[in-house]
Amino acid sequence: MVGLDTLAHVIRTMQDQLPQDSFHAHFGVPPVLDALIQQGALGQKAGAGFYRKQGRDILRLDPATKSYVPAGARADDAVAAILAERDPAKKLRALRESSHPQAQFLWAVLRDSFHYSAVHLADVADTARQLDLAMKSGFGHAQGPFEIWQAAGWREVADWISQDIAAGKALSSAPLPEWATRGPVWEAQRVHTPAGSWNPRDKRYEARSTLPVYDRQIGAPRLVGEAPSLEPAVVYEDDAVLCWTLPAPHPAEVLMLSFKTKMHTLSPAAVRGVVRAVDLAEASYRALVIGQLADPFSAGADLKTMLPAFEQGGVAAIEPLEREMQQMALRLRYAQVPVVAALAGLALGGGCELAIHCAKRVAHFETYIGLVEAGIGLVPGAGGLAYCARRAAELQAHVAPDAPLLAFLKSFALAVASAEVSKSALDAQRMGYLLPSDVIVMNRYELLYVAARDAMALADAGWRPPLPRRFPVAGRDGYATLKAQLVNMHVGGYISDHDYTVAERIAYVLCGGDVDPGSLVDEAWMLGREREAFLALLGQPKTQERIAGLLKTGKPVRN
Repeated sequence: MVGLDTLAHVIRTMQDQLPQDSFHAHFGVPPVLDALIQQGALGQKAGAGFYRKQGRDILRLDPATKSYVPAGARADDAVAAILAERDPAKKLRALRESSHPQAQFLWAVLRDSFHYSAVHLADVADTARQLDLAMKSGFGHAQGPFEIWQAAGWREVADWISQDIAAGKALSSAPLPEWATRGPVWEAQRVHTPAGSWNPRDKRYEARSTLPVYDRQIGAPRLVGEAPSLEPAVVYEDDAVLCWTLPAPHPAEVLMLSFKTKMHTLSPAAVRGVVRAVDLAEASYRALVIGQLADPFSAGADLKTMLPAFEQGGVAAIEPLEREMQQMALRLRYAQVPVVAALAGLALGGGCELAIHCAKRVAHFETYIGLVEAGIGLVPGAGGLAYCARRAAELQAHVAPDAPLLAFLKSFALAVASAEVSKSALDAQRMGYLLPSDVIVMNRYELLYVAARDAMALADAGWRPPLPRRFPVAGRDGYATLKAQLVNMHVGGYISDHDYTVAERIAYVLCGGDVDPGSLVDEAWMLGREREAFLALLGQPKTQERIAGLLKTGKPVRN
C-alpha cells in the first residue's frame, strides 16, 4: 500500500525508537526486502516488488533464486476448506489444530496479531474500538484483530495464545495483559459490547462518541459485538426488497427502498418491488429514496433469475420481463412524489437505468456508473438508450441550439458501445449519467442522510414530475454517420464481428431508428426500438455465449 521503501523506513524507525519493546527482536529489515530495495523494486510504483505484472500475468518473487516465477500456486484443498468455514470459532480451531504448514502459518499470523494488539493496546489507543478501526481504515482489513478474536471466542483464543507463548511459539514471551485474562473482559468474553468498547487504562467499557456528526451516519457499520447503528421501521418486505423508514430525528415522511438480492441485482421480484415502493410512497409518504446500507447500489439485471424463463420459452419469454423493466423506469420518472437514488459503488446496467430515471441522484464520490450491456452482447433494455437520446436533445437545446444533434449524441454512443464505466461520481457527470445538479458526497455513511433531506427539500419546494414531451432525434443521417465510423473500426480490426453488430444496433436506437433527421419522437417510440434491439440480440448465439460465459466465470467473453 505504501511502497517497500516506506515499509523499510517504518521498520527501522521501530528498531531505533522502541528498544524496550518486547517484540523488538523482530524489528529488522529482512534480507529479501533489503535486496528488493537495492534493486529499486519498490512495489507497484516501480512496477515490481514481491510481485510483478507481466502482461496479464502476475509473477511472484522466488526468494531462493531472487527471480520472478508464475504465481500459480493455490492453497491446499484442505486449508481452503477450513477458510471456507463461516463460523469464526470453528475456523480458528481448525487452523490451529491442522498440521499443514499453510494452516499453521495462518494461525501464527493471527495469533501474533492478537498478541501484539493486546500487549500494546494501552500504549496506542484509548479503546479497543480505536485499534480495530485503525486496522480497518488504515490497512484495509475487513475486520480488526479484536473483532476476529471476539467472534472466535475470547476465552478459548486467549488460552491458545497463552499456551503458544509458554511453548515458545509466539514472537514474544510477554504474557497477555491482565485485562485480557481476568476481570470484566474475561467475564463478558468480549472487548466490544453494546455499552461500548474496552478502555484498558480506565478499566471500563467506554461508550461510542455522541457528537452530532455521527447522527448523519445512517447505517454505518458496527464492530462485532456493538449495538446496531440503525433499527429500520419496516413498512413492507419480501424476498427481494425492503421498504422502511428512518428513526427520529430523521424525516419519517421519506420512504426508503433497499434491495435484498445478491449484489442488489434487479430480479423480476425486485423490479416489481420498485413499483410497489412508488405506489406506497405516493399513497402515504412525501418522497422516496432508493439506496442501500452497503455497497453496491446495483450490479444490474439479475441474469440468473431470467435464465430459466429463457431456456423454457426462448426470447418470447423474456419480452414481458423486458417490458416490466421499461415500465419500472417510466414509473420512477413520472412518480407523483420525488424519487432520489442514493448511489455508492457499482451502478451498472439496469442499476444505472434505474438511477437516471429518478428525479435526482445523490452519489458517493466512489460511484462507478455505466451502461455495460454491450459487454454481454446486448443493448440497454430498461430505458437507458431512450435517456441518452433525450439527454442529448436537452443538451443541444440548452447549450448550442444551432449545433448538430449528433455532436451531443456521439459521446453517449461511444460510452454505451464500449461499455464504459465512470471512474468516479465526477466522471459520471462528465459522461452524462449524473447531472450537474446532482449531489456528490465524500462520506459514504452520510449518503442516506443527504439523500433523505434532498428528497424532502424537493417535496417542500413543490416538486412535480416532468410532463411527457417529444424530442428530436438524429434519424437515419446520424445513424449513417455513426455506422460509417463503426465500419472503419471493424475493418481496422479494433472491434470484432459481434462487437460491430451490437454497436450498430446501439447507434440505430440512439438515433431513433429509420426516421428523418430532427423527427420528434416520444419515450414510447424510443422504448419500442430499444426493446426490439434487445430481443433481437438476445436471440443471437454469440450473445448467448457471452451471457453464459459471464455467468460461469464472472468475466465477459470476447467473441
